[in-house]
Amino acid sequence: MTINWKKEVEARREDLMADLFTLLSIPSVREDEKATADAPFGPGPKDALLKFLEIGERDGFVTKNVDNYAGHLEYGEGDELLGVIGHLDVVPVGPGWDSEPFAPEIRDGRLYARGASDDKGPTVAAYYALKIIKELELPVSKRTRLIVGTDEESSWQCMDHYLEVEEKPDFGFSPDAEFPIINGEKGNTTILIETGGKNEGTLSLISFASGMRANMVPESAEAVVEVSGDIDAFASEYQAYLEEQPVTGEIKIDDKTATLILNGKAAHGAMPEKGINAGTFLATFLSDYDFSDAAKDYLTIIADFVHNDTEGVKFGIAHEDDIMGKLSMNAGVFNFDHNKDVNTVTLNFRYPKGMDGASIEKAIQEKLVHTTAKAVEQPGGKAPHYVPMSDPLVKTLLETYEDHTGLKGHEQVIGGGTFGRLLERGVAYGAMFPDSIDTMHQANEFISVADLINATVIYADAIYRLIK
Repeated sequence: MTINWKKEVEARREDLMADLFTLLSIPSVREDEKATADAPFGPGPKDALLKFLEIGERDGFVTKNVDNYAGHLEYGEGDELLGVIGHLDVVPVGPGWDSEPFAPEIRDGRLYARGASDDKGPTVAAYYALKIIKELELPVSKRTRLIVGTDEESSWQCMDHYLEVEEKPDFGFSPDAEFPIINGEKGNTTILIETGGKNEGTLSLISFASGMRANMVPESAEAVVEVSGDIDAFASEYQAYLEEQPVTGEIKIDDKTATLILNGKAAHGAMPEKGINAGTFLATFLSDYDFSDAAKDYLTIIADFVHNDTEGVKFGIAHEDDIMGKLSMNAGVFNFDHNKDVNTVTLNFRYPKGMDGASIEKAIQEKLVHTTAKAVEQPGGKAPHYVPMSDPLVKTLLETYEDHTGLKGHEQVIGGGTFGRLLERGVAYGAMFPDSIDTMHQANEFISVADLINATVIYADAIYRLIK
């Protein structure tokens, strides 16, 4: 039986886009301050989950809501279970958008909205792929579950809870990365550098803030400083620094209080070298001044060990594996308040085989021995994950990609973490193509409409090959 997958997808293009627009209009950012027992990550992620399951019910799928943490829809019969795992939560919006982030719009063949590429667009593509198989009533020998989480961009509590109470798929993929395939993912751990807050030097650091998530390169930073000396000279020196560096910013003076603002460039925390870290640039400027005690440690550590180093070289933890590549380090969140006893720099590491979180924490602590700071690894780290090219899952997905693109498939390892690693035989598969522009976690996030349609075609054929 020959199926024209492209024709089947095109016949449903209008419906696909309508459902995707509906989901993209929901601001599904995790909001802990609004979380309840019924909405564990806030109202937005819950609303997105309910709407997705409603769409599945409309189309006749068997659906299940798992305590508003996650949910699934299921199709087919058989002992084996294929899992296709996406997510409906999105990272915070941040500045710099040319359109409303939750008012999706198409411009020049691109669909702009927060979540368009990460991960609502690809998840809806996978949904329509399974919907086509169902509507064509194709014979299958395995079950398929399209599983959606609501906390992928934070702590993965959604899937932790889901897998505690639901059947774990035997194999599967996550539509949350790029083609031809991601069959390896680096380990992931987050480490806090903690200092106190007290400081009483010629300058006093009142506050320092930058970043929203550990897995995002901070686009902006702000510091409030009390200056007992010549504040005008301080302001002039800051302006000169801004002109010398690849950043922008401003300084506001109110008597002896200076508020420094600096703007860099956002990027995904798995590829920190693609961003300009506003937090480290601002701290590096301030580190040359006469701060004392905890503030001096805080600023100096950032300047000496973090600034312009995304591979952990200065901490002595740079490491490379032949298959998995290099360690990466992203300083994602900076929080300092002189009234607080604990202030933090949040470092997120993506590391290859041959390392672990404990060894990274130990190496950092050794570098901090002459300061008041300490390194603390956070719970929830993940070990490196790899599915060999010989696995039938990998072979099938690559063959499908090759058949539809005419391009040669090959293995890839990324620093980003996807739900594919939840399964021993799990990978990430699309929806970006080799020539796609990656705007995940950035302002003006978009997905090419052509890429979205082509990914749906590949997903439909791939899922059917895996379950027929």
